[in-house]
Amino acid sequence: MTGKQKSKVIILGIETSCDETSAAVLANGEDLRSHVISSQISTHQKYGGVVPEIASREHSIHFRPVVQQALDEAKVTFQDLSAIAVTYGPGLVGSLLVGVSGAKAMAYASKIPLIGINHLEAHIYANFIQHKDLQFPLLALLVSGGHTHLILFEGHGKYEVLGYTRDDAAGEALDKVARTLGLGYPGGPQIQRVSQEGNPQAFKFPRAMLEADSLDFSFSGMKSAVLNTLNSARMRGEVLSVPDIAASFQEAVVDVLVRKTLMAIKRTGVKTLLLAGGVAANKLLRETLEMSLVRLGIRLVYPEPIYCTDNGAMIATAGYYHYLEGNFAPWTLNAVPGLSFPRRKN
Repeated sequence: MTGKQKSKVIILGIETSCDETSAAVLANGEDLRSHVISSQISTHQKYGGVVPEIASREHSIHFRPVVQQALDEAKVTFQDLSAIAVTYGPGLVGSLLVGVSGAKAMAYASKIPLIGINHLEAHIYANFIQHKDLQFPLLALLVSGGHTHLILFEGHGKYEVLGYTRDDAAGEALDKVARTLGLGYPGGPQIQRVSQEGNPQAFKFPRAMLEADSLDFSFSGMKSAVLNTLNSARMRGEVLSVPDIAASFQEAVVDVLVRKTLMAIKRTGVKTLLLAGGVAANKLLRETLEMSLVRLGIRLVYPEPIYCTDNGAMIATAGYYHYLEGNFAPWTLNAVPGLSFPRRKN
């Protein structure tokens, strides 16, 4: 590699927070040189969900090959890297430790900076992979298996949490209902698939809006309403339509997400909404937001499906902006499974 090429900011991003082992190489924040994902979905499907011990073992097996493939496809070596960015939380502690330990060792041996990335922040930065023209301030709706947040972004490193889930996250509720309906894992995509054959108005599940001015979310009661409906039907010997229940539940979840988001847009006055997280791939959510926002002249931005789920590209992208600010992690960086999104950062 020439001296001119060496001057580029090249970030290796590593993601191992749950059940995907992923690595990506990003140059100058816009040139995604490689992106490798090793998924464990087939491994965990037989258990109906992620088994933490199995997940960490699988990461240990696939970590080195995935990183090496990412470097090879990008045609770079460790000597060409400017820094290594890695997810350190939130997530499964065993899975996180594989990534953090590996990244620390590689960065230390290569004498380059280590960057610790908050997984939640990285999901939002997935939008920057393909959309280079984003202008602050931005509103982000983060919807995943473990988290549901509304976040105001006023600039890189400047954000405010406006609302978050008080119990189950939207993705978690979708997974649990899918499991109860016998649809398998992962639940979100299965709910979406089956819902295409159902009537979303067949069941009127409750929408928890909480206090009048609250931007927080609550999906536990909605999930319990589905379970109660199913249990009551079984006691009466009735067989309910799975597609109808799935479609009605999905409709209720999306309804709450959209209504809260519209409240946040009105309160903040932003002109662009970023959709992020695994549930951002949900077709009904995207279409409902699109229809609601176009009338208000608000732009909706979301990543391609491959960047909605956990991936190394979003870690590398977030890492690039941390690199520009000199936000490097100490060698004592450790996994923080319960890491939260800060209420405010200036």
